[in-house]
Amino acid sequence: MAVPLSPDRLLKALKDEGLTVVQVGNWRTHNRNHKGPWGPVNGVMIHHTVTQGTAHTVELCRAGHSALPGPLCHGVIAKDGRVHLVGHGRTNHAGLGDDDVLRAVIAEKPLPTDDEASTDGNRHFYGFECINLGDGKDPWPAAQLLAIEKVSAAICRAHDWSQRSVIGHKEWQPGKIDPRGFEMDAMRARIAKRLDAPKPPPAKPKPPAKPKYEPFPGTAFFRAGRRSAVVTAMGKRLVAEGCGRYEVGPGPAWSDADKKSYAAWQRKLGYSGTSADGIPGRTSWDRLKVPNI
Repeated sequence: MAVPLSPDRLLKALKDEGLTVVQVGNWRTHNRNHKGPWGPVNGVMIHHTVTQGTAHTVELCRAGHSALPGPLCHGVIAKDGRVHLVGHGRTNHAGLGDDDVLRAVIAEKPLPTDDEASTDGNRHFYGFECINLGDGKDPWPAAQLLAIEKVSAAICRAHDWSQRSVIGHKEWQPGKIDPRGFEMDAMRARIAKRLDAPKPPPAKPKPPAKPKYEPFPGTAFFRAGRRSAVVTAMGKRLVAEGCGRYEVGPGPAWSDADKKSYAAWQRKLGYSGTSADGIPGRTSWDRLKVPNI
């Protein structure tokens, strides 16, 4: 029994488990909370959609239909393993189910047979719809099964639940057959293995890529006596552009030859008069493309 995860915590839990998450519209506030409470939450419920096509299915689960308003779940698990979040809060996915099943989920014990529909499941379960026709023939790609495993493990990990907190719709409500095409006991075994395995540390953020070209160092940089490898690199680019006015060099010390060479570059760009004074400005510098040192 637990307070539902906030949208930010749910998103982080899924991403930390290595899932690719697609955030759909106003999913953070899209819910049916005006029809009743959401929480305390006790588990995760897995469904199949009886549909084909990711875009169509995601929109259907987000908006619902005339007989059942959306959202119809919290997330849609596509065949490529992507998780599309469509709602947060109470959603129309579980309907009425067996109170004995709920008690078993809370106690994390083996499930009894679901033989009655007396308890509001929308209040107590996170719901994930998985794209599949549910005819026993439509395949379950490995990427999709792995995503079901990861989604379930992520939420169980966040609430300190075991794999017994994950059930299928068919284990909750009499007459339901979803998910069809894999066994929930086998999926729970996968989830248990994932929860028992050491969690990999989060990937370290990559350092920002080094700029390809030297950023403009500012007009004050170019003064008599300035010595820098940047000045040498600038001079080489001016020579390459046919604007070099050097008898010797270019070298690292800012000189009159550098100033004359840069003035030639400014004139090449169309500047004249005081705008071609040989002192670099940001626009002319960026167009010179001095290689990064």
